[in-house]
Amino acid sequence: MDQHHVAIGLLAFLAAGGWLTVAYLRAPKRSPLPRWGWAGLAILVTGQSLLPLRLRLLSTFFTPIMWTGYVLLADGMVRSLRGESRLGAAPREFASLAFWSVPLWLIFEAYNLRLENWTYVGLPLSALASALGYIWSFATIWPAIFETADLIDAVRPHARGRPRPVSRVTLVSLAAAGFLCLTLPVAVPVAIGRYLFAPIWLGFALLLEPVNYVWGGRSLLREAEQGDTSALRSFLLAGLVCGIFWEFWNYWAAAKWIYVFPIGQNWKVFEMPLPGFLGFPPFAVECLVMYEFLRTLKKKALARQCEPAPVMSSPPS
Repeated sequence: MDQHHVAIGLLAFLAAGGWLTVAYLRAPKRSPLPRWGWAGLAILVTGQSLLPLRLRLLSTFFTPIMWTGYVLLADGMVRSLRGESRLGAAPREFASLAFWSVPLWLIFEAYNLRLENWTYVGLPLSALASALGYIWSFATIWPAIFETADLIDAVRPHARGRPRPVSRVTLVSLAAAGFLCLTLPVAVPVAIGRYLFAPIWLGFALLLEPVNYVWGGRSLLREAEQGDTSALRSFLLAGLVCGIFWEFWNYWAAAKWIYVFPIGQNWKVFEMPLPGFLGFPPFAVECLVMYEFLRTLKKKALARQCEPAPVMSSPPS
């Protein structure tokens, strides 16, 4: 990649980070930045400052280290703005989000085994160290998206929109489109499927969002039905911000991913072909929908367990 493309990436990173910083500083605060927010900032500053030394441990685990610092800082900023945050108010829920982030991301890794859109290079020779890096990195994905969406939601003014009725036809159509997005790329020959990874970044949202709506879980469709699209907009923007941050920190790491999908390889920003950045906003929405589907599924299972057993009537004498 030539330096011009790196410069574009750096400008995008500075713009995204600068916008979040300025928006936070200008917004009214309910409390000072908590200690874990300062710890996250220290991790980011220290990690970025020491990177030129190419210390093996830091450069190998650079991506998860930086994302750990970012998640702590973002959560602390949300706590400062709202008076509460995911980590500060509900650490068990936050831990659940990090835990489920790993198997949820592995679904996309399973698709990649067939479609081969990215690969990993520079991994440690130790299988244990590689496994640690994978799990640690994957565990930061969902928290990063959610914390960024929370931060964006906290600094942006809310406005009610026009209610958008949701019909049964809409639900069925969305679910059918999602099913097609998730099955077509692996149903066609690999030579064609490699060009069709993009629908997968949207397919789970289309497929599972109608289920969340029907089952009474948190649903973007229901929120839109009530004229509230703030969460949708926050997650779309969070996906773009996190996508820029992911590619920035990944580019400088020793152990990292590179993209090998056959689109836009001659125009990369960091390691990502430029068209690939379009996938980050819908992926963030997909993260929300997939996680809410798990929560809805759990609630339904618990409700079923709490249902009283049917009373058997005595047989007639």
